[in-house]
Amino acid sequence: MTFCREESVLIPESDLDGMSGDTLAVRAGQIRTGQLEHSDAIFPTSSFVYASAAQAAARFAGEEPGNIYSRFTNPTVTAFENRIAAMEGGERAVAMASGMAAITSTCMALLKAGDHVVCSRDVFGTVNSLFQKYLSKFGVETTFVKLTDEAGWEAAIQPNTRMLFLETPSNPLCEVADIRKMADLAHAHGALLVVDNCFCTPVLQQPLALGADLVTHSATKYLDGQGRCVGGVVVGPHALLEEIFVFLRATGPTMSPFNAWVFMKGLETLPIRMRAHCDNALELAQWLQQQSAVETVFYTGLPQHPHYELAKRQQKAFGGVLSFRVKGGREEAWRFIDATRMVSITANLGDVKTTITHPATTTHGRLSPEDKEQAGISENLIRLSVGIEAIDDLKADLDRGFQALQNPGHGNI
Repeated sequence: MTFCREESVLIPESDLDGMSGDTLAVRAGQIRTGQLEHSDAIFPTSSFVYASAAQAAARFAGEEPGNIYSRFTNPTVTAFENRIAAMEGGERAVAMASGMAAITSTCMALLKAGDHVVCSRDVFGTVNSLFQKYLSKFGVETTFVKLTDEAGWEAAIQPNTRMLFLETPSNPLCEVADIRKMADLAHAHGALLVVDNCFCTPVLQQPLALGADLVTHSATKYLDGQGRCVGGVVVGPHALLEEIFVFLRATGPTMSPFNAWVFMKGLETLPIRMRAHCDNALELAQWLQQQSAVETVFYTGLPQHPHYELAKRQQKAFGGVLSFRVKGGREEAWRFIDATRMVSITANLGDVKTTITHPATTTHGRLSPEDKEQAGISENLIRLSVGIEAIDDLKADLDRGFQALQNPGHGNI
């Protein structure tokens, strides 16, 4: 038996003008088929059929909108792109296979040999490798500066500077850049400002509204929120995103329909999750400050943090990632981590499950000793991505780490 699509039944599109980010996270971008499904559909197909040869020709020529091949056009991926673009306040988004694919594609599409980039020294370690090891092979030079050194950023700009790239808050020390000032600086010199918004997500921070040209995400983190899939996305104006889309079409760092569908489901709960992450992280940061074995806690929600006022002005809340230094070195940091029994020892972040890692030997392990020192990645530094478990249970598990520091022989019981 053949079932026909119910195309004669018309459901008007949702009117989302003026709706809040919480509503956009649930409603924006949905592509409802003739079956009138309430949940988002998933289209696990490599190709699409056409009504005629003429229609196929028109699609391939760009004369008619529509799907062609899932390397670069797929309804599920498009739905995810439209939703995250709406949440970030951007005209368009292009989804990729990973966060690094999104950053790499942005650079390859918008930079050329002879161009210069100014990049924060505080970026994710692999971004550092991308600029230093690989883009340099193609004649793109990069100068690294401290994220919060505004004078250093301006001094690093050259006549051929085409891009400023930064993460804010930074990983893992939670330093914060003034996005509006950085955007003004970039534009005064004819450069683009690209902001990695992975830590805050559009729920807490919207860099485009503050003047940034492009926003990147590792969707693997908070956008999914449950550690299920790897993906990335770039958001911004149509003119810039078209160049990035053409690069995607030519080179194929494609997001799969299944992953896009998972990210759509993740976005539906993102506002609620981010509030829970922030609440837990703030209470945990305050608790960590009281522990005698802790040297320093890095979390922008603490009034003692040097960028507390800027973060309060620029963000809606302070995020779910914090780091702290225990007294001692690598041995003490590892002993603390190994003594925990609930939190997950993994370098991923943004999960509903709390994760713990030693940045100097994981996320930033490939940096040179000099680069680690300049970035503040010490051997006694521990990073927590705070999940949404009961706060008392988190404290109890982390207390095992403190007990192990006090009683070295009992750390792994």
